[in-house]
This record gives sequence, C-alpha cells and structure tokens, in this order.
Amino acid sequence: MKDVNHQPDASRSSAMTLGSGVLNRRMLICIFTGLASGMPLYLLIQLVPAWLRDSGVSLAEIGLFALVGLPYTWKFVWAPLMDRINPPLGLRRGWMLFAQLGLIGSIGALGSVDPLANTSLVATIAVVIAVFSATQDVAIDAYRRELLPDEELGLGNSVHVQAYRISSLIPGSLSLILADNMPWSVVFWITAGFMAVGVGLSLSVAEPVREQRPASNLKAAVLEPFLEYIQRRGWQSFVTAMAFMVLYKLGDNMATALSTPFYLDLGFSKTEIGLVAKNAALWPSIIGGLVGGLLMIRLGINRALWLFGVVQMVSILGYAWLASVGPVLWMLALVIGFEYLGVGLGTAAFTAFIARESSKTFAATQFALFTALAALPRSLANATTGFIVESMGWVEFFLLCTALAVPGMLLLFWVAPWSAEQASSPEPG
Repeated sequence: MKDVNHQPDASRSSAMTLGSGVLNRRMLICIFTGLASGMPLYLLIQLVPAWLRDSGVSLAEIGLFALVGLPYTWKFVWAPLMDRINPPLGLRRGWMLFAQLGLIGSIGALGSVDPLANTSLVATIAVVIAVFSATQDVAIDAYRRELLPDEELGLGNSVHVQAYRISSLIPGSLSLILADNMPWSVVFWITAGFMAVGVGLSLSVAEPVREQRPASNLKAAVLEPFLEYIQRRGWQSFVTAMAFMVLYKLGDNMATALSTPFYLDLGFSKTEIGLVAKNAALWPSIIGGLVGGLLMIRLGINRALWLFGVVQMVSILGYAWLASVGPVLWMLALVIGFEYLGVGLGTAAFTAFIARESSKTFAATQFALFTALAALPRSLANATTGFIVESMGWVEFFLLCTALAVPGMLLLFWVAPWSAEQASSPEPG
C-alpha cells in the first residue's frame, strides 16, 4: 500500500522537475542567446553566397568564401582575454554588447560594396563580421555555461540551438525575399537591424555570479583552461575528443555549405528558396532539437549522439536524390525537412556534449576551443566544396559528404560509449 501511494508522488515530482526545467527564465534567456548568436553566421553562410551568386560570382569563388569563417576556428586564441579583461557591463555582458555593436555596423556596410568589382573588400568586411560574431559566441557560450545548472545542460543548449536555427529566417528567408524587391544595400541594413535583439539581451540580463575571479595574468588565463581539462580527462581523451569535435559534423557541414547556390542551380527562384526551402529547414530542425533535448533527459548524451548521428548522416542522401531529380518544389521541402530534422537532433546532442566537456571555471576558453574545432570543417573543408562540385557534380558530391560522416560516428566508441554516460568530474577546488 505504501508503494502504491508513493508512485503517484514520484510521478508528480518528476513532472514538476521537467516542467520547471522547461518553463523557467533560464530557458527564455537561452532563446535570446540563440537568436543573437545565429543570425551573423547564417548571414555569412546563406545570404552572402546568394548575394554573390546573384551578382555573377563563380561557384569556385563562393566556395572560397568559406575561409572568411576562420575566426570561428581561431576564436580560442583571444578567448583567454575574455576570461580575464572585465568590461564595464561585466565579463560576459560587456563583451556581448561590444561584439553586437560591431556586427550592426559591419553587416550594414557590407551591402554597399559591389561584389564583382571589389571582391577582396567584400571578403575583408566578411572577415570582420566573422571576428565580431565569433567574439559574441565566446561570450554567449560562456554566459550560458555559467547560467545553466548541470541537469539543464541538454535542454538549455537544445533551446539555444533551435533559437539559433530560427534566426536563419532573417538572412536566409526574409532578406532573400526583400532582395527580389529592393536593393541589396538596403537589405543588408535591414538585416543588421535585427541584431538589436542581442543588444537588448546584453542590457537586460544580469551578470552570472561566479565563485572565482578572472585569471590574475594572461599566462594563467591561457594555460590553466588546458591544464584543467587534461588533468580532468587525460591526454588520450583530450586528443580523441578534439578529433571527434572536428569530424562529427564534417559531412553535414559540407553538404549544406553551398545549399543556396545548389537550389539556385537546380532552377528554384529566390522567393521559392526564401518561402519553401528555408521554412522547410526551420521547423523540422526546431522539432528535432527540442525533441532531442527532451529525449536526452531519458537517453543521456552518449546514446543521443549515436542515434541522432545516424539520422544526421542518412539525411544527407536526400540531397543526392534531389540533385538527380531536379527542381520539384514538394520534393525540395521533403528533402530539406528530413535533413534538418537530422541536423536539429545531431546538433542538440553535440552541443550538449561540448557543454558537458567544458568547465564552468574556464567556460569562455574551453567552450571557445571546442566550438572552434566544430567550426573547422565549415571554414576549411567547405572552402573546397565549390571545386568538388564543379569537378564531380552535385550527386557525387552529396554521396561523398555522406561517406565523410562515418569517421566521426566511429569515434563514438571512445568518446561516448553507448553503455556508459560520462559525466564531468567535479570542479577542482
């Protein structure tokens, strides 16, 4: 009788815990961190390629523009400064605001340049945007790591990632539709104005309370985050985890690197891409990410990486199918919907894994290193995608991307075994 009466209480307690985890102010903040963080990246990987292609720039040159994303890979170099230098608004909020104001100015200025006549200037401004965007990401990721308790890492990072995806509607949908009706220079300033969401976030949230003060000198700020991780995990785990972070989303990143030029080459109009392609990507990725975040509560991060990674890999094959069939609008929506369902699931688990590997004490530097490694394929391998497509065609290219997803999956045997749920060790005292 005692057990029978106890069970409903346990169920109510579990439901209340889940409800409080979903419906709290921290999750709301994660929505706005995602919106602010995602928009500049999607501008670089979706709107800028469409602008360049619409202006007559070749696919090979557009592919090389992936190199402007190198600041996302190298952001760990200046991240230690962001764990040490304390701006007026605080260690996290001050750096967030600085980067956001820089983004508004540089994004607006980009549209005034003629891509054909001044390609090098376009590339330079794009690099400036990437630097400001990567700096904002370091501050936001560190803020979120300090904000969320460990039990909310999976769901909180999933909410952040899906809001990140939602932000793609601005440069990837609204801006493309506007570009059919007004000059590109105006479109870029309108797009820049949406960074006001980030400015409002930086001015309205409170600075996290942290137990330790910033590092006393630059040497400590640079070395201590790496030494702490190696002490906690060991050298072998460090090297394996770094390789995994590079390879897990390699195939997926390459497959979507030239997505907008791919749709244009198939014969879809910019309006069709803005209305159908981008929305077909948005909602499945949101559903996948949020469902993934909730499933991680039961599955754990390790098993989620396995299951969601398989879906992420298989979904790339849909692009090969679309490339072989041609511009069928309903098929475009179906293929993109399935691909981004996999993207939403895989990214939710992957981001939670990165957060779990990071220490709260050195959140900016460690999170920046891990996310920089994750961005490496987007910045380097993606730069070759234009040449690969021009030499072998779209169908073979997407088959290659599927094959390149396999090594990252194999590394799961070591970094996230199915039968073991690895947890971070307690912070050193």
